[in-house]
Amino acid sequence: MTDYEVSVQQLNDLLTDENGDFCMPSRDFNEVYPGILLGNERVATNVRRLRQLGVSHVLNAAHGDSHAHVNTGARFYAGTGIVYHGVPANDTDHFDLGAYFAECSDFMERALAHGSGGGRVYVHCQKGYSRSATLVAAFLMIRRGMDVRGAVATVRERREIGPNDGFLRQLCQLGDGLRNEGEQEHKND
Repeated sequence: MTDYEVSVQQLNDLLTDENGDFCMPSRDFNEVYPGILLGNERVATNVRRLRQLGVSHVLNAAHGDSHAHVNTGARFYAGTGIVYHGVPANDTDHFDLGAYFAECSDFMERALAHGSGGGRVYVHCQKGYSRSATLVAAFLMIRRGMDVRGAVATVRERREIGPNDGFLRQLCQLGDGLRNEGEQEHKND
């Protein structure tokens, strides 16, 4: 067992209510950071709704056609002007979502910089609760310089989320790695 600066339990404490219970999302989506909408498959599969919301990009953290995935893709959004990116993630403790952190953060950054006024990205999985929430937290760490606790808390303040412990562990690893990179840069200055 590896020790991280911030533990999985400390992150879980941020995610639960006063009784220690996790809450399911009360809405189909929430804007959890300017230009980043985090939500479920119902909105992701409703192109008219996405257009009403001004969405320019969709990041599907549950790409695939099994029962635990959302079967959309670039073809689903063809002709809509919506740019699509999919990650075939499983919501299990042992799935390596961290392997996708950099590419998804890059996609979200490009989405937010899209067009003259910036774009809006809809990040989703089935419920907008675990896989997609983890990718948004990773983006906030990689691209907005937040620490793991701040990133998870930022998302949680605006939406009920509950990444599985494996994903929280990967966010802790990311946080430690980013902190170590920062310390190395200071040593090289």
